[in-house]
Amino acid sequence: MVPYSAEEIRMLEEGVRNIWLCFQQMQEFERNPVIIYEGEGIRVKGIDGKEYIDAISGAVVTGIGYSNRNVKEAMKKQIDELCWWPMLHATNPPAVKLAKKLAEILPGNLNNAFLLSGGSEATECAMKMARQYHIQTGNPLKTKIVSRYMAYHGSTKGAQSASGVGGAARFEPLLAGYVHVFPPYCYRCPYGQNVAECDFECAQAVESMIRFEGRQTVSAVIADPIMSAGGIIVPPKEYYQRIRAICDRTDVLLIFDEVLTGFGRTGHLFACNYYDVLPDIICLGKGMSGGYQPLAATVARDEIAQAFRGEMSDQVAFAHGNTYGGHPIASAAGLAAIDELFRLQLVENSKNMGLYLMDKCLKLQDKYPIIGDVRGLGLLLGMEMVQDKTTKKMFRSKDAVVPKLRDMAMKRGLITRGSPHVWHLCPPLIVTKVEIDEIIAIVDDCMQEIMREIDESAG
Repeated sequence: MVPYSAEEIRMLEEGVRNIWLCFQQMQEFERNPVIIYEGEGIRVKGIDGKEYIDAISGAVVTGIGYSNRNVKEAMKKQIDELCWWPMLHATNPPAVKLAKKLAEILPGNLNNAFLLSGGSEATECAMKMARQYHIQTGNPLKTKIVSRYMAYHGSTKGAQSASGVGGAARFEPLLAGYVHVFPPYCYRCPYGQNVAECDFECAQAVESMIRFEGRQTVSAVIADPIMSAGGIIVPPKEYYQRIRAICDRTDVLLIFDEVLTGFGRTGHLFACNYYDVLPDIICLGKGMSGGYQPLAATVARDEIAQAFRGEMSDQVAFAHGNTYGGHPIASAAGLAAIDELFRLQLVENSKNMGLYLMDKCLKLQDKYPIIGDVRGLGLLLGMEMVQDKTTKKMFRSKDAVVPKLRDMAMKRGLITRGSPHVWHLCPPLIVTKVEIDEIIAIVDDCMQEIMREIDESAG
């Protein structure tokens, strides 16, 4: 039973007028607001009593599922001990333990964690870290950041400047010193190549950009290993291995933005494990706490951190900080969430259930002519919708089907996400085969409905 009276529900629905949601047209949302009050496993419940399957992990965050008892108990225990302390004058036990845990589970010598509270903070921190590192190692002209079109690195000004998704023009002018190259979008290769025969012109473009801008001016390459905002773009392994070699040759730092791909989402603990590439700096968030608290981190290799060590002075200390980084309750939640990730063997489950989900979606691709491509890794999957599979012709923006499919799914109790042309399915890492079957049954039903609409409009 919903623990709200009819009057309380009315007040909450009226109160929606006073809140602003992310990326939402609020006037449209206010007509039929969804207010979630409870979650268990992969399901959440609205104040109207309707239950939803969360097939997008909230925002690709909820790995260990909702209402995990062990994480909640760890948070309650920490509240009784210390509710907050800034990472300014001193630190606290959960923060130290979390940094040590990250050093244990990250590859190579990524041993030095700067704790934060959100993904945009993590990418901003990484780019500032790269900038100051080069100053302190005698290369003060290295200021520029190379990124990719279709990438997303956050909503703050620097992170948005590094991003390459649509909509940025609304906030121009963006920051200077950010340059972009074409993405490794194999389904629609910007270089007109076939993935089986190409020579990775997309990777070579990074080296060309560094050369043309001047290697003495480029600080870092930042990459989201799987480009979710671009439509779940999964580059071949060799792409990132070439990028790593290019960065080594040009004295440019490689930043992996694993805010979304970290902590088992790809069926590997981190995407860099899958790609067999060690970045210089890695950005973490989302699944780091499973959504139980705002939590993120920027973690650097020993060689990078060494540049910030020495006698205390403004010239040595990293000139960066935030109020809630290393928050003891958030750190306790992160530690417990990581423990649950291993206790429940969710990295393995992500890999196995990801293969099962992929197989189901490939069967849908065979069934429906508008599913042009199915791609993903682990429990991070996308289906690109096209007018014609042979030509890969896209739907016109006004006719894009994914927004309609998402609405159809929502009405059937399935929460999904996606761009206008790529439908995303990224359920929590605890998902089972039975639950995937439920998700696919609703997706199939929505596909049937959209095909009827297309046939009717054509006829």
